[in-house]
Amino acid sequence: MKKFPAFLFVDLFTVYQALGLSYEGSGAIYPNSNNEVVHEETYYPPELDYKYPHWCQTFKLHNGHMKCSSPRGGNHRNTFGTRCSLSCEQGYKLLGQSSIHCMSGRRWSGTAYCRTVRCRVLPYIQHGTYSCSRSFLVHSKCDYSCFQGYQIEGDRYRICQAGGSWSGAEPTCADHDPPKLKCPLSRVKVAEPGKLTAMVSWERPTATDTTGTSLQILRNGPDSGSEFTEGQYVIRYKVYDQARNMATCKFTVHVEVRRCPLLKAPLHGYLSCSSNNNNYGAVCEYHCDPGYERSGTVHRVCLFNRSWSDQAAECTLMEIKTDVRSAGALLDQFYEKRRLLIVSTPSASDQYYKLQNIMLQSAGCGLDLRHVTVIELIGIPPQEVGRIKEQFLEPEVIEGLRQALHITSSHFNMVLLDELGVDRERFINPTTSDELYTYIEEYVLTEEEQERLQLNRDLCD
Repeated sequence: MKKFPAFLFVDLFTVYQALGLSYEGSGAIYPNSNNEVVHEETYYPPELDYKYPHWCQTFKLHNGHMKCSSPRGGNHRNTFGTRCSLSCEQGYKLLGQSSIHCMSGRRWSGTAYCRTVRCRVLPYIQHGTYSCSRSFLVHSKCDYSCFQGYQIEGDRYRICQAGGSWSGAEPTCADHDPPKLKCPLSRVKVAEPGKLTAMVSWERPTATDTTGTSLQILRNGPDSGSEFTEGQYVIRYKVYDQARNMATCKFTVHVEVRRCPLLKAPLHGYLSCSSNNNNYGAVCEYHCDPGYERSGTVHRVCLFNRSWSDQAAECTLMEIKTDVRSAGALLDQFYEKRRLLIVSTPSASDQYYKLQNIMLQSAGCGLDLRHVTVIELIGIPPQEVGRIKEQFLEPEVIEGLRQALHITSSHFNMVLLDELGVDRERFINPTTSDELYTYIEEYVLTEEEQERLQLNRDLCD
């Protein structure tokens, strides 16, 4: 029987104690081909032989590296006493022991394997998503994208790094797109006949946004269905989304009041018009001053084509009948139409009359504007003459006027009658045209007549 040195037994005893193995009858532990530990019911310690090349089974580390040192030297990796340091390839993580050695019980002191590095699951970003090339495994590239209407801010992609962390930082999806807002088309509306306004309606705009939420639309200007006066209006709408992006739109409303050329009042007359005098649908009626008669159409209408219907009327001096037989018949022709200024003089050569006659001749236009007709009574009966311009009066009419109005023939005097035949003023001295005008305007004319007089005052210049 071969003898072993005593120190060898001491070392073996120490090894067995360190391994927790009994020399006889204890269960032994062996690794199988998959680096898994198995148990046997009975263990019989083998004889130690450092020269035996396959003391432990070959240790396999997929996707990893083993750096071993053996008592025999060289590249021996599974002889008794061999020690190996373990590491994994890039992208893999070592799980288990980082260093193992081949023990006397023909097994390795531990086990390990290399697992692919995996990064944590990326959370989804608001208003966006991502897609990854290799899920969440190492070297996987995850590209971020935002939903329509949003723009990415930050890193556009992240890579799962070898250390198990993601590169970069989580991006965000920001809403930079304004809402969509469309206004109706601009429009022109013509005011209806006889009106100076027009009701304009349109379909109110609606706004859409990438978020799909309902938006409040603000308006600047009149609302649809409002009555618009003549002119052009700019209607503006604006809307904000939740990110305070703003959209605006505008359109114009033009309300047109079609107008005819302004009608001129007839000489010795005036117009009364409905609505605004010359707008589409306005009706103008011709009137003549007292003592003048209208000839032609009564009404004219402003048409859509901006022209007036019919032709202008004229005011002609009323026809005075002087062949009547009484003063009453003569005065009736002027009743509510004309005022009368009766001039009486004992002789055409009277100095007062001559002076007054000169002033009356220059005042003819002004007296017409103030609706005054002049009647002259010249001389003493039976040589007396009465006339209205070139028309002569009958003697009985002259006498009737003197008696009715108490007009003397012995000296110069004048009597002013209003349109109702009422004696309003008497003059015993020649009177200037301005004095006559002032008195008539202050005491005889109506307010309406005074307004028309102001408009026509230039006719006598």
